[in-house]
Amino acid sequence: MSTKIKLVVSYDGYDFCGWAPQHGQRTVHGILTEGLRRVSGGEIEITGASRTDSGAHAKGQVCHFDDPFGIPPGNFVRALNDVLPWDVAVVSSTAVPDWFHSRFCAQDRFYRYRILCGPQGPHRARHTFWYGRPLEVGLMAETAQAFLGENDFIGFSQQVDHLANTVRTIRKISVRAVRDEVWVDVVGTAFVRGMMRRIAGSLFEVGRGFAPPENVTRLLHLKDRRRIKFPTLLPAHGLCLMRVRYGRHPSDHRFNDQNEKQDNEE
Repeated sequence: MSTKIKLVVSYDGYDFCGWAPQHGQRTVHGILTEGLRRVSGGEIEITGASRTDSGAHAKGQVCHFDDPFGIPPGNFVRALNDVLPWDVAVVSSTAVPDWFHSRFCAQDRFYRYRILCGPQGPHRARHTFWYGRPLEVGLMAETAQAFLGENDFIGFSQQVDHLANTVRTIRKISVRAVRDEVWVDVVGTAFVRGMMRRIAGSLFEVGRGFAPPENVTRLLHLKDRRRIKFPTLLPAHGLCLMRVRYGRHPSDHRFNDQNEKQDNEE
C-alpha cells in the first residue's frame, strides 16, 4: 500500500529551465525525480503545485507523490538533501491523505518580485531585477490596488489564444520599499503564464514614469483582445514563489475556482 507524500521545496531557479519536465533540459521536476529514484530505488511520479518558468525561484514550492516503498515520511528530507544539488532543497516532507493534490487543493499562491534600485552586487544578481535608480513606490502601491478581486488578465499574459479563460482572482497585493529594493507581493488563487511578471512590469513602468496608472485599468477592461499592447515582461530571475497555502482543512478546488483552467505561471 502506497503513502502519499507532500514535499515543500526551495530552489534557486537561475540555472534551471523551469519546474516542468523538458527532454534534455535541467528542470526542478527532473532533478527531484532523479533524487527520488536514487533514494527509493524505483520510479516515482511527482506533481507540483505551480509550474515556475525558466529562471524563477521558489522558497515554498509544493509537490506530492505516491511512495509505494514504505519509506517513513519524515525521512525524505535528509535522504533527498543528501543527493540533491546545492540549488535545490527539501524543506519538509509529510504524509497526506490519498485525496490530497498539491495543485488542486491549493487555496492560493504568494509570489514576490524584487526590483533592485541600488548598486548591483554579486549576492543579489541572481535574485533581483536590477534597475539601479529610484522608483515612485507610493504611486506603484496605489496603482496596484486595481488588480484586487476578479479580473480578466489576458492583457498581462503570454497567451495568444483569444478563447482561453484568463479570468483570475487576486486576494492581496502590495508594493513596498525594503532597503534599496522594491518588492511587489501578490497573492492569487491562480496565475496565467506571464501574469506575475507583467503585473510587476506594468507597475515598474508606472514607477519610473514611463506609463500612466490608468494603463493598468485599461488593460484589465479590454474589449478587444486582438489589440493588446502588453506591458513589460520583467526577467524571471527577479521572481520567487514564496508560499502555496492550503488552509487547516484542505479540499479539492478544481471545480470552484480557476485551478483547473490553467497551469500556474513562472
